[in-house]
Amino acid sequence: MTSYPAPFWFEVGTRLEGSPGRTGRLITPHGEIRTPAFIPVGTAATVKGVLPETMAALGASAILANAYHLYLRPGAEVVEAAGGLAAFMNWPGVTFTDSGGFQVLSLGAGFKKVLAMDAGIPDDAVIAPRSQRLAVVDDDGVTFRSHLDGSRHRFTPEVSMQVQHRLGADVIFAFDECTTLMNTRAYQEASVARTAAWARRCAAEHRRLTDVAGPDRAYQGLFGVVQGAQYEDLRRQAARDLRSLGFDGYGIGGALEKQELGRIVRWVCEELPDGAPRHLLGISGLDDLFSAVEAGADTFDCVAPSRTARHGRVYTPDGPLALKRAGLKADCGPIDPECDCYTCAHYTRAYLNHLLRSGEMVGATLATVHNIRFVVRLVDAMRTAIDTGGAAGLAGLRTQVLGRYFAGGRG
Repeated sequence: MTSYPAPFWFEVGTRLEGSPGRTGRLITPHGEIRTPAFIPVGTAATVKGVLPETMAALGASAILANAYHLYLRPGAEVVEAAGGLAAFMNWPGVTFTDSGGFQVLSLGAGFKKVLAMDAGIPDDAVIAPRSQRLAVVDDDGVTFRSHLDGSRHRFTPEVSMQVQHRLGADVIFAFDECTTLMNTRAYQEASVARTAAWARRCAAEHRRLTDVAGPDRAYQGLFGVVQGAQYEDLRRQAARDLRSLGFDGYGIGGALEKQELGRIVRWVCEELPDGAPRHLLGISGLDDLFSAVEAGADTFDCVAPSRTARHGRVYTPDGPLALKRAGLKADCGPIDPECDCYTCAHYTRAYLNHLLRSGEMVGATLATVHNIRFVVRLVDAMRTAIDTGGAAGLAGLRTQVLGRYFAGGRG
């Protein structure tokens, strides 16, 4: 088992028979996460439109911010001067920052933040429609232009560590290269080797910065990131390479086809240290949550609940609901009578329909509150199902929840 500097450690709870899935506890300087757990995304040190105090009331135990975005604005030095990310955003819980590795893909190829994508014809020069290449990767790091003002910047593994240490999150990620499914096998091999080399440099710089900071500063857990696209041998090799470096935990990243998610996560988890936490970066659908947990993911982040809410779509037990539908104009019921969130307790579908169709910001806020609470409650139920019923309990919950959700057929 990995040995963590106090107060950062992970302990396994109930295990699933026949798979790497389990419950557990991740202890950090700013609190505890009971796993499996959903980590909402607050890219710019905020979940768009929702107060940090509200996020705590919704049951979120951690928030993931983006090192690249905070580096550009307001600057890591500003966040550090404010006392670190948690103090800067007045957040009472655990914080994560990703390394900026996904932005290498997003700026370089123009793809948005989504883990699952469709494979296409191999093309290492692939770029998304109507995009321009703003990042160029080499073996030492990445040169990129800011999406804000076009200014030129350089990220290396050492720079990523320095930025994330200044941001002060409880969990930080090693700098990695996130590829697309359109990249060739040869490029995937080179990228896995590059990410492994960057991981070694990140581990060394993390140790140096931790030593410089001294024992009075709260320890930051460093997670290595496993890449390798959909190739089993590359995924397993990448996991073994990172395991040899003894990270505090491990991220599972990279683009993959939705139907392959469970298999890929399981390959990786079978190679990683059993006693270390595993974080799946950027998953999406509710069915993906079940696949990820069963395959061994302990925590996972996703922008979907807040992003879809801002477009007027919310989760219900009977499927997604488009709140802008004309048929809801006079519907005075809550989004979901079974939900305990603030929105469902105080507001009607008719009011939300009015707000969203009028472009009022509070409509997106109230929809986001519901969606975050829906996912947090679901993952809490998954954790309880494992603790009380093991594999059979989780399978039963999956059948019940997804059977109803996908049978709903709502628009």
